[in-house]
Amino acid sequence: MKIWLDGELVDESQAKISVFDHGLLYGDGVFEGLRFYNRRIFRLEEHIRRLFDSAKAIVLEIPWTQEEICEFTRETVRANALDDGYVRLVVTRGSGELGLNPYLCPKPSMFIIASTIKLYPEEKYREGMALATCATRRPAPAALMPQVKSLNYLNNIMAKVEAIQAGALEGIMLNEQGYVAECTGDNVFVIRDGKMITPPVSDGALDGITRQVILELAPSLGIEVTEKSVTRYDLFTADEVFLTGSAAEVIPASSLDRRTIGSGSMGPWTEKFIAAFRELTRTTGTPVD
Repeated sequence: MKIWLDGELVDESQAKISVFDHGLLYGDGVFEGLRFYNRRIFRLEEHIRRLFDSAKAIVLEIPWTQEEICEFTRETVRANALDDGYVRLVVTRGSGELGLNPYLCPKPSMFIIASTIKLYPEEKYREGMALATCATRRPAPAALMPQVKSLNYLNNIMAKVEAIQAGALEGIMLNEQGYVAECTGDNVFVIRDGKMITPPVSDGALDGITRQVILELAPSLGIEVTEKSVTRYDLFTADEVFLTGSAAEVIPASSLDRRTIGSGSMGPWTEKFIAAFRELTRTTGTPVD
């Protein structure tokens, strides 16, 4: 496997960063996860723009342009001769002295990985998967801005542990007001009586790229979608619930906290969105070649 690291492609065994890198020491950095299909990178420009937005929010100056990083990403996929897969692009604060001061890191570091991924078992995309409500809450915006895709993911990891220990593959995370924010790594959509709602970003949801795709697809599929606060009750009593994310794509939920959602399997609206999303990912995107 070839890894793009600070300006050159190197073998996986040679892709190394310093133990003094603040991304490792303090989780100081940002990242993006992208998918590519049929040698086309899906929503590449949107992902890279969000990367720069995250970096700007944490006062991290990326020493490359958005156009250059788009080309570096294409170069990495080409070097690994993959038709379909996943890209993880990480920008760290870089190597510096011990201590929290980010201004002691003279230059950021960036690496790009292109590989395969299988986030959930294939049968869950047909049957749906179980969810569990996590005790760990999403950080308040004043503590850690939810729109920043930072390397500090311990909050999500602890929630993921709780979900797995409860026998679920994914967990629902609430904000401090008790409203549904998102899952540990996915956005949430709820359908009832032919209408769809999703938590607004102000409730702690990441403004996901796949989430935005679903909002764009909804009118063409003939369903009304509203961004408003969602409670666990809304999920318990929904006809359908599905999750979205770059790695997860679109996947149905079958239950929450051992309460069956709808029929307990993939519903008709979820099936439509999965089909429309897959068609879009396989026919659009930035060509690798």
